[in-house]
Amino acid sequence: MLTAGLLLAAGAGRRMGGPKALLRDGNGWPFLERAVSALLDGGCDAVTVVLGAAADRARDLLDETLRADDPAVSVVEAPDWDEGMGASLRAGLDALASTSDHDAALVTLVDLPDVDASVVRRVLAAGTGPDSLVRAAYDGRPGHPVLIGREHWDGVRATARGDQGARAYFSDHPPVDCECGDLATGRDVDRPEDLTP
Repeated sequence: MLTAGLLLAAGAGRRMGGPKALLRDGNGWPFLERAVSALLDGGCDAVTVVLGAAADRARDLLDETLRADDPAVSVVEAPDWDEGMGASLRAGLDALASTSDHDAALVTLVDLPDVDASVVRRVLAAGTGPDSLVRAAYDGRPGHPVLIGREHWDGVRATARGDQGARAYFSDHPPVDCECGDLATGRDVDRPEDLTP
């Protein structure tokens, strides 16, 4: 199964005090690079990064890590990114639908510091093809990444609004949960204090 990673990194990060796409971990490693690496190392054939707020500065970070020249990595800007995650998801799926022949998209967020390649591999392994709909769960709590087979892309794009992402679609088409709590917490970072252990 050919799977594209779809990294949503467009938000303004208001509670964080700035866009999360610009964050670095305690060792100075950009969150963008960490997430792209997790997707590629976990088995995605390519990665599309969706940017919005501070897109130019985020592109500079990708340049810094040499990802801008990597043919497996592409960047899309969501012009309506400030509408919420739904806009970023639509922009990413629109780009994939028009430029790729991937069977599925593995969607994740830039602000999940402990979601690594092992989580990506496990969720990918739970998929079966273009009809796949699988999401990571952490001790029974739904999270990211989410594997969305190509057969679901139109439905997700039609219903993705605000900060709900694909929730409306999932209410009518429940995904298979893939437990990953033994690999990561799946917690996002929303505020500066979340960055400290």
